[in-house]
Parts: sequence; structure tokens; C-alpha cells
Amino acid sequence: MYQLPAHALRDQFVKGQVSASQIAEAFLKRIEKHDQELGCFLNVLSERTLAHAKTLDEKRAQKKPLGKLAGIPMALKDNIHILGVNTTCGSKFLSNYQAVFDATVTRLLEEEDALLIGKTNLDEFAMGSSTENSAYQITKNPWDFAISPGGSSGGSAAAVAARLCPIGFGSDTGGSIRQPAAFCGIVGFKPSYGRVSRFGLVAFGSSLDQIGPFTTTVQDAALIMEVIGKPCDKDATSVPQASEAYLQKLAAPLKGMSIGVPWHFLEGLEPEAKKNFEESVAVLKDLGCTIVDIDLDILRYSIAVYYVLATAEASTNLARFDGIRFGKRSARATTLDEIFEFSRQEGFGEEVKRRIMLGTYVLSAGYQDAYYKRAQKVRTLIIRQFKKAFEKCQIILTPTSPTSAFELGKIQDPLQMYLQDMYTIPANLAGLPAISLPSGFCSKGRPFGLHLTGPFLHDAEVLRVAHHFELKTAFTQKVPPHFNEAVHG
Repeated sequence: MYQLPAHALRDQFVKGQVSASQIAEAFLKRIEKHDQELGCFLNVLSERTLAHAKTLDEKRAQKKPLGKLAGIPMALKDNIHILGVNTTCGSKFLSNYQAVFDATVTRLLEEEDALLIGKTNLDEFAMGSSTENSAYQITKNPWDFAISPGGSSGGSAAAVAARLCPIGFGSDTGGSIRQPAAFCGIVGFKPSYGRVSRFGLVAFGSSLDQIGPFTTTVQDAALIMEVIGKPCDKDATSVPQASEAYLQKLAAPLKGMSIGVPWHFLEGLEPEAKKNFEESVAVLKDLGCTIVDIDLDILRYSIAVYYVLATAEASTNLARFDGIRFGKRSARATTLDEIFEFSRQEGFGEEVKRRIMLGTYVLSAGYQDAYYKRAQKVRTLIIRQFKKAFEKCQIILTPTSPTSAFELGKIQDPLQMYLQDMYTIPANLAGLPAISLPSGFCSKGRPFGLHLTGPFLHDAEVLRVAHHFELKTAFTQKVPPHFNEAVHG
């Protein structure tokens, strides 16, 4: 059952070949068996899942209509609210916080009969690229326990890669879905900004954040987008556009499509990553695509721009965590000032403190013009450069990451960690849809990811190109050996 993509699992349930209770029990057993060594889940919702599965079985027995996601177990990153369930954001600060409402994504999934099986580990408040910044545990990569699963959505990525659930959800502020997807050898999709509601997602960088799925196939990502890619009146940034027929659009051939490659921007790739990327380009040529060289050299400024804007927004968004309204309050505080100071001192981890301080600095009097406003101007130039590039091509192609997954504990310098997102950050700055999908393996057996970016609201086109690449290569079908019971029993 764990080897099936989500859409096939749903079909088996609808046809009566397997019950929702059997599906739920099978995946809960896999979590119980494997998650102790992986560290994907912060909270497994066993009772809730089994109760919902029983309700679905009764619904099917009564021949009532079943949702698009009926019987599919799914995991949510622990910064997305489920009513009555803890939302920790991987932080000590929220260790006692219980969500008082459902996120829009949560509601839409359950309306289509999905089984929400648990909440997954993340870098604290989604700040990190390795899932080592969680206050609770370090998540391992299913392909090799010594390497990072990526971040900040590493818990969801590792859970899907190890087939502990067919679908997981993350939030992507600068690559936090796509980079973990690349490191774990699965599909990770970041929709256009505003295409999926952010209501019920704990904010990091409000102009950058976007919820998206981790899946084992592009078809499953398209299925999910048909459910969650809808307008929401509770999110002021939601795009007022009805859901598209993503699945129907997957099949159209690629012949004649132009793919842009910013070759000059890719000159720093390590040899193995470069070879893999060139092989991926050759696959798209075989599919009938035309490869064109495009100029995106301005993207070399994207990391600097991102870490000014994202930290500024984080500083503002995290101001609400004060020990007064919700979350942990310091036990040693005796005055109001001490409640603020000690609660934040004890509640936030080092990376979160670092980003709050940097964000506060770039927003402070005397520095706002020099940093924040200038970064906004360069962001506008990046958006314009993308628009100019899309006049020459329909999709832009890069690697997802400059390297394959690095070893846990290896990168101590925060700046080196930030550079991991150099190919993913631009899509967030410009609000564009982007996907990472498996493109092969390095000599150490670690996955590589291919990154496709499309124009704003051309999400279906990005998924279509990824789908054809996937069918041609079949890297997405590979299960990490340790978690493949056809090998290990």
C-alpha cells in the first residue's frame, strides 16, 4: 500500500478494494515502525485519524459521494493550524499552544475526505534550511541518516520520501518546500503567491510565504492543487480566481515549448550537479522542447534582498510572541518588562533570535532607507527581469540546489546555510509558481532536484512540464532502500 501514489490509493478505496480504516492503520504502523529513527512527526493524530477513517467507511457503505482525497493520509507542517491540535512551529515558545481554528487548507482537505495523520517537524518558525533548528528533534533524511532532509519543511519531506504518508504539506518562504523535496528525492510544489490561502499558517514572511504539497508524483501535486488552489475571503492576498483543471491539463504534449536556462548564473555548480543538470536539459530536448539562453544575472542579488525583506517581516510578525497573549510565559519574570524579555529569551532559539535582530536592525531609524527600501527596489528589478525572460521562454529551468544534501551538523556558518537557497529564493521574491522534482542521484546515492519556474498563475503549465519529465525519467518512483519492504521485508 505504501508504494502507491495518493491518487491510486484513493481509487482503491473508492472501488471498495481496501477500507479507509485499513489505509489508516497501515500508515500509522509505518510511522510507529520508522519514525523513531527518522524524527518526522511532532504529533501523530492516531485516534483522530482512525475515527475519521471509520466515518469514511460508513460514508462509502451508504453510497454517499466521496471527496477527491478520500482515504488519503496526509501530514501537515506544524505551523499550519488544525482546530484543537497543538501548533508548536518547532518552538519552545508554543509548546502549550492549541489552535483555536482550522487553517483554510486544513478545512479544504477535510472537506474532500483527506485523513490528517499528524503534524511534522520543522526549523523553528520555518527559519532554516536543514530542520536542525527545531526545538524538539532533528529530522533525518530517509536516503542516508547522516544527511539533512533540507528545511524548513524537512519533517513533511522526509515523511513522504519514507512513505510514512503519501502526501505532506509545507510552507515555502525562500525554498522551504522545494529544497527539502530535492534533498529527499520527491516532488515539492510552491504555487503562485496568493493561489493557496495563507489563513491559518503562522506567518514568517507575509509577502513570501506560500503553502504547498510534497508528493511522490506530479499527478498527486496536481490533484492537491485542484482542492487547495481556491480563493479565500479570510486571506487579503488570496487571488480571486477559481480552481483550475490541473489534472486535465497535464497530458498536453511539450513539443514546441521553449525552456529558458540562465547558463551564466549556473557557472558555480559543482561538477556532479552540473552533469545531472545537463542530462535533465537533454531529456527536455527529447520531449520536443527548445532550450534558450536567458539573462537572469540580477538573481545574484536575490539572497541579499531576501534576507533583508524576510527578516524584516519576521521581526514584525514575531512581535506578537511576548509571553502575554499566548505561548509560554517565563516563570522567573516578576515585572511586565521581564515577561517580554525573559519569555523571548527562553522561548526563541538562536536562529530565530538572529533573524529577529537582523530584521529589527534593517527596519530601524537611519537604516530603513539603506537596507529595507533599497531591497524592495531590487525586488522590483528582479520581478521585471523575470517578465523580460518570460518574453523569450515559457518555463525557466535551474537546479533546485547547488549541491546534493549536506551532512547534518556540517554547515556551521549561517551564511553558508543561506546560500543553499540561491536557486529557490527568486521565485518567492517574484511570487512565481515553481516545482522541484527528482532528476537523479550523485555518486554517494543522494538525490538531485530539478527546478522549474513559470510565470505568475501559470501553475498548471509548470506541473505539465514536470509531469512529462517525470514520465520520461521515473526517478519519482524510487523508494529509499531502508524503507522499501519489498527489499527488506
